[in-house]
Amino acid sequence: MSPLPKFLSGFTLIPITYPRSTHYIYARTHVTSKSKTSKPANVLPEGRTLFLVNVPPDATERELTLLFKHCGTVERVLFDFNTSDSTLVEIVSDSDEEMASDADAEEAETEARPRKKRKLHTSEPTPPDVIPLPNQSLRTLHKTGSCAHLIFLDASSLAKALSPCFPSKPLAWPSSEESRGLSHYLTKYDAARPPLDAIKAHADSFMERFEFDLAKSKQEAKYRKGEAIVDEDGFTLVTRGGAYGQTLGGGVGVASKKFMLTGKTAGRKRKEKLEKEAFYAFQKAEKQREAIINLKRNFEADKARVEKLKESRRFKPY
Repeated sequence: MSPLPKFLSGFTLIPITYPRSTHYIYARTHVTSKSKTSKPANVLPEGRTLFLVNVPPDATERELTLLFKHCGTVERVLFDFNTSDSTLVEIVSDSDEEMASDADAEEAETEARPRKKRKLHTSEPTPPDVIPLPNQSLRTLHKTGSCAHLIFLDASSLAKALSPCFPSKPLAWPSSEESRGLSHYLTKYDAARPPLDAIKAHADSFMERFEFDLAKSKQEAKYRKGEAIVDEDGFTLVTRGGAYGQTLGGGVGVASKKFMLTGKTAGRKRKEKLEKEAFYAFQKAEKQREAIINLKRNFEADKARVEKLKESRRFKPY
């Protein structure tokens, strides 16, 4: 079997040995593309950045740092670096500088100002702490064949990492306390299902904190029940409401117009229950029978009235 080449398409082959297998990482010097100018040069400095391809999916920043520690000091490691990551790193670096400048300005102001005696508020109750759920540290899995950028502290470390003499033999992958392989998924399964005692303690402490915050918000609320709202000028806020009137918080009130005219409070009218007519069959039959009887009675009355009118209109010459 012919030996593997040390260089392939501009990449240097770095063999990595596992207990039962061998993995190959492809490395070369990072070169900034001339067409893409979105990535800032301070994030991936030229001459100190090593570009790695086919990085193991479960690789971590610590393991890659230990793997190349013989070449020199590793400043930082970026996995699957893209444009969004570069803008994010740039924003974070700018915010760190602003925070540092603000902190220096605050320290200078505090030194210039005379110190005042602080009042100790011991009467305020301390909020209860929420007991967190047990959390186990798990490594972040990347896509198969992912890439990474390894940034060294100086350019000599990069040259040593790409020299033909390095490595003289396959490098052993650094060991770590974090689980990998099947044990990683078993640990993740157990972490997603904590014991019931831990869940109960977390839920109880969370509800205690919620009730504490709710009571505190009610105490600090502007409109308190049973208390009149008085502004800075000493005027009490009055609103019309109810039969006798009531302020928004309590105290002074204005009576309603109906109470001022009649002196009686407005009572609620109860709705009378309406019974359904002809709901049953016998009720419908009785209703029809009563209608026929009333019709006959009215017919006889009209007949008698007509006869009476006829008699009154007869011609009586004598």
